Amino acid sequence: MSQFERTSVTAVLGPTNTGKTHLAVERLTGHASGMIGFPLRLLAREVYDRVVRIKGPREVALITGEEKICPPGARWFLCTAESMPIEREVAFVALDEAQLGADPERGHVFTDRLLRARGREETMLLGSDALRPMIKALVPEAEILSRPRFSTLSYGGARKLSRLPRRSAVVAFSAEEVYAVAEALRRLRGGAAVVMGALSPRTRNAQVAMFQAGEVDYLVATDAIGMGLNMDVAHVAFASLHKFDGRRRRRLTLAEMAQIAGRAGRHQKDGTFGGLHEQGPGAFTPEEVLAIEGHQVPRLERLYWRDGEPDFASIDALVASLEAEPRDAVLRAAPEAVDLAVLKRLAEQDWVRTRVRSPAMVKRLWAACGLPDFRKLGADPHARFVGRLFTHLSEANGHVPHQWFADEIARLDRVEGDVETLAGRIAAARSWAYIAQRADWLAEPAHWAERTRAIEERLSDALHASLTQRFVDRRTTMLLRQIGADASNLPVTIGPGGEVSVEEHHLGHLEGFRFRVAADATAADKRMLLAAAEKRLGRELHRRGVALAEATDDALALAPSDAGDRSILWGATRVAILERGLTLTTPKIVLDRTLDVLEPPQRAAVQQRLDRWFASQMAAHLPPLAKLDSITRDPAAGAPLRAVATALLDAGGLLPRRAIAAQIEALDAHARKRLRSIGFTIGTLDLFAPALLKPAAARWRRLLMGIVEAPREGATVLPRGDSGADLAHGFRPLGQQAVRIDMAERVARAAHEAREGRKPFAPDPALATSIGMQPATLARLMAQLGFRTARSREGEPQRWVWKGLVPPRAPEAAPRDGPFAALAELGLRNG
Repeated sequence: MSQFERTSVTAVLGPTNTGKTHLAVERLTGHASGMIGFPLRLLAREVYDRVVRIKGPREVALITGEEKICPPGARWFLCTAESMPIEREVAFVALDEAQLGADPERGHVFTDRLLRARGREETMLLGSDALRPMIKALVPEAEILSRPRFSTLSYGGARKLSRLPRRSAVVAFSAEEVYAVAEALRRLRGGAAVVMGALSPRTRNAQVAMFQAGEVDYLVATDAIGMGLNMDVAHVAFASLHKFDGRRRRRLTLAEMAQIAGRAGRHQKDGTFGGLHEQGPGAFTPEEVLAIEGHQVPRLERLYWRDGEPDFASIDALVASLEAEPRDAVLRAAPEAVDLAVLKRLAEQDWVRTRVRSPAMVKRLWAACGLPDFRKLGADPHARFVGRLFTHLSEANGHVPHQWFADEIARLDRVEGDVETLAGRIAAARSWAYIAQRADWLAEPAHWAERTRAIEERLSDALHASLTQRFVDRRTTMLLRQIGADASNLPVTIGPGGEVSVEEHHLGHLEGFRFRVAADATAADKRMLLAAAEKRLGRELHRRGVALAEATDDALALAPSDAGDRSILWGATRVAILERGLTLTTPKIVLDRTLDVLEPPQRAAVQQRLDRWFASQMAAHLPPLAKLDSITRDPAAGAPLRAVATALLDAGGLLPRRAIAAQIEALDAHARKRLRSIGFTIGTLDLFAPALLKPAAARWRRLLMGIVEAPREGATVLPRGDSGADLAHGFRPLGQQAVRIDMAERVARAAHEAREGRKPFAPDPALATSIGMQPATLARLMAQLGFRTARSREGEPQRWVWKGLVPPRAPEAAPRDGPFAALAELGLRNG
């Protein structure tokens, strides 16, 4: 609009709650004609209704992608930024939330309007103070006015949902999160209104009206409320500080936080903001709090740009102009938007290029690609839908077939279904409403626009009713007000078995620190009673937290759980789990999530108590492992001993000797003595601590190692296929049997004590028989010990001969004389 280069341009900048939009409306209605571009269809509709009340319906137009109310004599236009007819000459033009030029998805639209949309007499650019350097760089002729906030915005800290003040808005960043928070508020506070950008204006207005009228005291919304939607909100609570921006999940920028938080307070009423989380990624940092309270947001250094007047000479020329780099240093090329992605996909198809041979048809193709992806299908599915649409737009009379359009919207004209189903139908209806607003795409656009509007209204009414039914309990809200919003005034009883009831109505059970609601406690007439119970449970949970922090050792136990982890139990209640730590003896004790209901100091006291209990149990049941752990961290122990101790500790104190034969041979006499002093035997076949094989110690060892199977308690010999008949449980498999390793070591020592050099000998069979070893098992063991059978006369007991230099070694305690001394003198070893 170069003919308006001399227009007065004013940039009105400042934080939220400064009345910028109100000022723009005043200026608009003060001119003979005018236009305002808004970031949201909802906001455009809200201001349209306001201007209609001033000027009358015949003088005011509403233009959005899906809705067009344009009387023949309209002089004042309220539009979404994308739908602004900037070629129309009007006296006044305003652009709201102009800082959205920095948005990767839609920024290029706002930048284009900032550069090209001008009123004949006056132009007004509204936005955050962060936009100031961009205004100076791109619109140097603009007069910049700063608008201070009318009221104070302060940080109110983190508060749980159950403790939010009345007139609070909770902001979430996905439909799933919005619904979850609204469900919780219904249970705790009687309900909440729901506002999301995906709602139709009719549904959104009905929900906001419910909140404004005081039918509910809470509002759950997406960040759509940050874009100027005017509501009587006293406190804004952030359910999260992260959002998915279409490409990745990221933390909100400071400007986004300030924009949303600024919705708290209205005109001269002060407001507060905060979060639902005291710590972690959902909590504000001190720097963020100071910046938001002081309205100090980082200045913008770049805006996204895309050619607002692209070249329609050909498809390739169009794509090239849309991907052209900006000439101004403070502008950057916009990322590929959905419309351009769809254009590129269609341009790859031969049939499209065959039909698009003139600038007019290129322009028509680009208009079809501009159909928004309301259903959030993604570029490929959306491109297929646009391709089918363009097939009709590029053949015959260029109109969408009556039957196709009618069939598609008839499919959507059903009001049954849940909230998600209705919201999905509305999203689909918006696509057809958008098509119906294009006068050259349909033979009877006015008829189909009315049909789609009626369907969207029916779906919107059904969605409002569904939202209200799902998220609002007016009885609970009324009762809360009757008792001063203090549900603890109602009598709540907790029975000895954890039964929770209010005025003889059973609500559920308190199992440890988890409240399990009874199946019938969700009936509409018990909402208030549930809220009352939860208020009262806080005191009971605190009492239980104190009892747990002071629990005696015998009240706690370690046990495997059905989930496959290791649980610390307080009675029958799981209060923590063991997670892998640096070593086997130093696991990490993680409190169960159900203990999150306790205050931080109480959780800390419970953590300390469980840490002390676990240390005492280790000292009582597994002292050899605790001593091994100390050796691994003792520099004075020497590298060979630390290596052996580390390997033993990793194996839970039971390890085949051949697994670390080299490390054992590297031990000197002092190291061997130290290992024996802490209870370990350097056996012929295995290294082990006999204390670890006792039933209580063996059970604790299995729990620490996450071993599920267990051998028969007290068994010295097991059948080979029995549970636990392996080295991990302290049993050495030998043929058809498995012998406990300390028993195998006793037989080994007896054999070496009975032999005389290399003479054949017959070991006393009584020991093996008393253990339960079969002759074949004894033969396997003797062979592994380094003996071979000797010829025996018929009727004589089996005799054995020492083979000498075969693995493994003879017992450490065997006398250092006879053949051992001779071998040592030769520099050799046995095994």
